[in-house]
Amino acid sequence: MALDGTKVRADASRRRAMSYDRMVTAEARLAAEVADLLADAERVDAAEDAAYGADRRGDELPTELARRESRLAAIRAAKTALEAEHAANAREQARARAAERGTDEAEAGAAAEAAAATAVVPPKAQGSFTDPDARIMKTSDGSFQYCYNGQAVVDEAHQVVLAGQLRQSGADAPALPDLLTRLNDFLAAAGLRGCPDRLLADAGYFSAANVAATTAAGIDPLIATGRLRHGEVPPVAPPGPPPDGLTPKQQMAHKLRTADGRTAYARRKAIVEPVFGQIQVAQNGDRLRLRGAAKADFEWFFHLACHNLRKLRNSGWTPIQPATT
Repeated sequence: MALDGTKVRADASRRRAMSYDRMVTAEARLAAEVADLLADAERVDAAEDAAYGADRRGDELPTELARRESRLAAIRAAKTALEAEHAANAREQARARAAERGTDEAEAGAAAEAAAATAVVPPKAQGSFTDPDARIMKTSDGSFQYCYNGQAVVDEAHQVVLAGQLRQSGADAPALPDLLTRLNDFLAAAGLRGCPDRLLADAGYFSAANVAATTAAGIDPLIATGRLRHGEVPPVAPPGPPPDGLTPKQQMAHKLRTADGRTAYARRKAIVEPVFGQIQVAQNGDRLRLRGAAKADFEWFFHLACHNLRKLRNSGWTPIQPATT
């Protein structure tokens, strides 16, 4: 065997070399240049700090322009949110009307999209810069405030919240189907079989679709069809089945005027309304402190959980202790 060697040239573009004496000279020269540049930079910084302040450069936007730009951005965001909200409301209302008429899904969807595309924001509609997810709603004192719509399903025996929801719409009726789903999920998670016998709800929840959904869930609905004046007592329905040819609303009104319906519905105020009163008084739960739909939703469910924990504590229930040997 044989052994030899050959010279292979390096890439000319990468050949960079310097003698040691040139290194010494270049090091001193560059060190002096760097020192001069740093000194100049410090002199400039000191002069700018004296002229504009320690945290400013002098090329920032004027205060008035910066404030107007940020406000313009906030206004544009709020405007977009209002347009999206009214389009969504128009879509939802069109679907509700289609459901009342029994329209098929394809036609209902087309009507909903058409309504959303032609939705117009009223000139007096408002949007909040503090919490853009909140909506103007009429409160119990008759005023209009930025609010969320807190929902709760409460059991009769112990006033425990079984399901809840926080909505950005003041309308109650659209919340019912989802609350029924959440109720079913809660009962399943708790290992409870069956479902409540009856659902009591005020007039805000009435719709033919909600009556059908509640009945389909195996629950007997008693949903008011309208508000009564103070002291007004509706006439008692005659015994026997309702007359033929009644609309779903008329059937429900007849059901509520029967002796059983009147007795059962009278219990509503003693079941669910005290829960909201207790949350407001004991937990200051009439005002959410977190902003944004996600955080507000978390705070609402935190209030519901605290209410349930207070009910559990006041019930005197204690966990079963394992037997000791």
